Amino acid sequence: MRQVAIYGKGGIGKSTTTQNLTAALSTMGKKIMQIGCDPKADSVKMLMNGKRQPSVLDTLRKEGEVELDDVLKTGFGGIKCVESGGPEPGVGCAGRGIITSIGLLENLGAYTDDLDYVFYDVLGDVVCGGFAMPIREGKAQEIYIVASGEMMALYAANNICKGIQKFAESGGTRLGGIICNSRNVDREKELVGAFAKKIGSQMIQFVPRDNIVHQSEIHK
Repeated sequence: MRQVAIYGKGGIGKSTTTQNLTAALSTMGKKIMQIGCDPKADSVKMLMNGKRQPSVLDTLRKEGEVELDDVLKTGFGGIKCVESGGPEPGVGCAGRGIITSIGLLENLGAYTDDLDYVFYDVLGDVVCGGFAMPIREGKAQEIYIVASGEMMALYAANNICKGIQKFAESGGTRLGGIICNSRNVDREKELVGAFAKKIGSQMIQFVPRDNIVHQSEIHK
């Protein structure tokens, strides 16, 4: 089982990127589980044909206990879809919620032997203990960062890299590369490529900006 975490700042397009990646892999016959690690709980919405599914934490709050069938739904291409969710606004810690959710999924047997890939779609604005769990606990062997040529996207990417470096010695997680989701910044490809080189990595893909993505989101 190959476990991969996709990080990036909020709104950078990491969920769209992750869903397209898992959808493509599913058409190649791969067995996949995608876990949304973002309080917005919208990581698998496109895979679920626009439907919002109950998150692990919402179900836990309402029901007091969680059954796997309540929170794990099958989406496009047979992809197993899970949303960790987050705390109520102003209460609790979203990072801690991720730790709780992944622990519950493990106990409920979500990580089956037939899975080829598990993808974690993780908010990367703040790499606190909870959001760093896929790195710190060695859940993911590979990290990919979605960024653009905008300053805050690169700032968030740099912070994520610091987190990877911090836990690299204790775990087996490594940075696989940077995915540039273009925002049409001047000389963006060169800028992100230079950033990747500076941190000792590589830009593995440049995704051109296309308004059809935004049009699709409006009509989803």
